[in-house]
Amino acid sequence: MDTLNDRDIESIVIMSSAQVGKTEILLNILGYHIAHDPAPMLVVMPTLEMARAFSTQRLSKMITASDALRGKVKDSKSRDSGNTILSKSFGGGFVVISGSNSPASLSSRPCRIVLLDEVDRYQPTPEGDPVDLARKRTSTFWNRKIIMTSTPTIDGMSRIQDAWNTSDQRKYHVPCPHCKTYQHLEWSNIKWDEDLKNVNYVCKSCGVLIDESDKPYMMQNGKWIQEGSKSNVAGFHLNELYSSWRTWKEVVESFLVAKNNPEQLRVWVNTSLGECFAEKGEEIESDSLLNRRENYDHETIPENVVVLTCGIDCQSDRLEAQVVGWSADNQVYVIEYKIFWGDPNQLEVWKELDEYLLSSFTKENNHKLKIAITCIDSGYATQSVYGFVKPRQGRRVFAVKGQSISGKPIANRPTQSGRQRVSLYPIGTDTAKDTLFSWLNVAEEDEAGYIHFPSTVDEEYFKQLTAEKRIIKFHRGQKKLVWKQTRERNEALDNFVYALAGFYILSPNLNKIKTKSESQEAQPKQEKRKNLINRRRRNTWVNDW
Repeated sequence: MDTLNDRDIESIVIMSSAQVGKTEILLNILGYHIAHDPAPMLVVMPTLEMARAFSTQRLSKMITASDALRGKVKDSKSRDSGNTILSKSFGGGFVVISGSNSPASLSSRPCRIVLLDEVDRYQPTPEGDPVDLARKRTSTFWNRKIIMTSTPTIDGMSRIQDAWNTSDQRKYHVPCPHCKTYQHLEWSNIKWDEDLKNVNYVCKSCGVLIDESDKPYMMQNGKWIQEGSKSNVAGFHLNELYSSWRTWKEVVESFLVAKNNPEQLRVWVNTSLGECFAEKGEEIESDSLLNRRENYDHETIPENVVVLTCGIDCQSDRLEAQVVGWSADNQVYVIEYKIFWGDPNQLEVWKELDEYLLSSFTKENNHKLKIAITCIDSGYATQSVYGFVKPRQGRRVFAVKGQSISGKPIANRPTQSGRQRVSLYPIGTDTAKDTLFSWLNVAEEDEAGYIHFPSTVDEEYFKQLTAEKRIIKFHRGQKKLVWKQTRERNEALDNFVYALAGFYILSPNLNKIKTKSESQEAQPKQEKRKNLINRRRRNTWVNDW
């Protein structure tokens, strides 16, 4: 806020974690200009809905609560007030509040002060990038100020990261209460006991454990230190370790919850550390996976598999199916890869597939497992796929359609499609591939997300599984991450994505299934036989009735 009145600074960039006061800073800037330095101002939120919420829940309440502001902005109830939800006038200036998805409001009036909140959530518009459109509103003012704030997203794709890289890169350095050495708080220096009774920060200089109770002293005596080159862009970075609303213990707890889930870990890195998430697995060598094959196959599957899902890809002369097993300890097992030769527009190949989907797989302990859910790509031979799944939806055999949209959830609500009114599940293939490739990068067998491969899959399977890579493309001047196919065949990747989507659609409680399975296996044979007879009697009674 002090930098706002520095004539040598034109832009201010705040790249930080969530809940450290970014929005409050924007409100203070608005309040200052309304009360002391009237100017035309523009506030841009990611969407119009968020813009309305910001206006009604934050800005209007601040104006109402402040004696200095209440008299400056006219009452919204008066006929000529100039005070609406998205526009507020006052002597010498106004505030327009817009969404990045409303290009018309971004290019309506010149503004001296532009406040851009959560810029990494902005979406490109047909007229161009929302940030560029908003910047152009300031071109006629010599004393313009452009303030950008956001939690970052993906490394190489983040708007706030690009802006931060052009800034003077200031970080908040605090003194160690023991040796008084100033340092920037980093996650790598947080240490904790297994029971989380003691969560401390280790001083980089003296190595002494710093207690949470010392944080107020450190914050009050801290100072911003410029770590980048001199620039007319002032950049500020802050992570959650500085937050007055989050303890170090709470930050560690949120990390422990997120660390085994790549999607949750990405969110944690963005919103807790205020850092970009560096995507792994943008391209994986098939040879490294070939050497990971294990001594099991589809006839004797690993004992800790509790749920089976199946993904099927349709080609002009065959159906390719992949069965994937899921364990309660977050391990993933490829069980079998099978090809059914035949024209998908003819019935024979579908009969063969139906028999396969009804079959059972035997675990090492002789326990039988059936496929819990099947997802079939409907992009080719659509009507044949619909005709096959329609009478089998009760067995959880579903049609799916891949959608290459960044950020789209892996599994979405189904729509009714075709004359048969089939339930069609849209699949976020980009997100599914992001998840799958992050798992392929897990190298330790006991780590969550590790994918096991049977001895029956060959070199061609791994080449297909790694047949795509992530690249950055520019669309209307904006960076966009896309998956690009690097070889002709990629069916193993596609039907793995469909098997993963089936797991998300099913959303099983793996621990509960495992516990139930173990209790059934421990049940004496005589009691099992008795229960079986009772179930048969109940079924007979129901059929007779």
